[in-house]
Amino acid sequence: MIELEGVSKRFGKIEALSDVTLEVNQGSVFGLVGSNGAGKTTLLKILAGIYRQDSGQVRIDSQNIYENNRVKERTFFIPDHLYFFPNYSVEDTAAFYRSVYKTWDQERYVKLSGLFDIDARQPIKTLSKGLQRQVAFWLGMSLAPDVMILDEPLDGLDPVMRHKVKNLIFQDVAERAMTVMISSHNLRELEGICDYVGILHSGNMLIQKEMDDLKADLHKVQVGFSEGVPRGLLEGLEVLHQEQRGRVLIIVARGERERLVQKLQAFQPAIMDILPLTLEEIFIYEMGDNGYEIKNVLY
Repeated sequence: MIELEGVSKRFGKIEALSDVTLEVNQGSVFGLVGSNGAGKTTLLKILAGIYRQDSGQVRIDSQNIYENNRVKERTFFIPDHLYFFPNYSVEDTAAFYRSVYKTWDQERYVKLSGLFDIDARQPIKTLSKGLQRQVAFWLGMSLAPDVMILDEPLDGLDPVMRHKVKNLIFQDVAERAMTVMISSHNLRELEGICDYVGILHSGNMLIQKEMDDLKADLHKVQVGFSEGVPRGLLEGLEVLHQEQRGRVLIIVARGERERLVQKLQAFQPAIMDILPLTLEEIFIYEMGDNGYEIKNVLY
């Protein structure tokens, strides 16, 4: 289990994280989303033991992370901006990892070579961005880590390789109860991966919920009336977004679904449909509710 309790981090006058608390259960995938500069990468680097928090507690399986080699050798971090030793090939880097990580699985490394189909003798720096990202996953998965921390992990991968990498992650989560923390701006991709989602904004954790619960709290409804939208329709509702197209009104509202439906049906609409909400839409409307509004977003 990953635990953060009251974690704060400053860089000079900039407060990157402020009193962040969250839990990630073992064997689950936690998606971290947020606006640019929200503090996502800072949080991931604290989890990886690269940064030390200014205050609060950061633990993996009840152990502190910073300068704790026993925890770090069971944790693997793939950053947004990859770094490999100059002139090292995949084979050279694998040999280095084998000397550092006790969990290195040579048999798995060889098996995965067929999946990634990269010349292990070629210097990594000569490979494309997408192939370097594949190398990072190849080496990381060969460690069989208990915790994998991923910052924009699928950036640069083609659709086929994205599918293969996601399947590898799913397999390790299901078979070994690997815990994954993943940050990405591609919310459609996170939607198909994550069990839990946290929304970070200006260093504060606004929301952390199970994916199903997150979707259950917001509702997108389309209602139409034969004689125009009646007055008082939205009174008593917590509406995050509304858009009127003639006699049809589309709203996004927070709250209990049954109560929302009963309130709208009381006005006897000619049509009423509950529309599916994507994680991207939820993010947009939640951020708009917290002062990060995106104007004229149409769905």
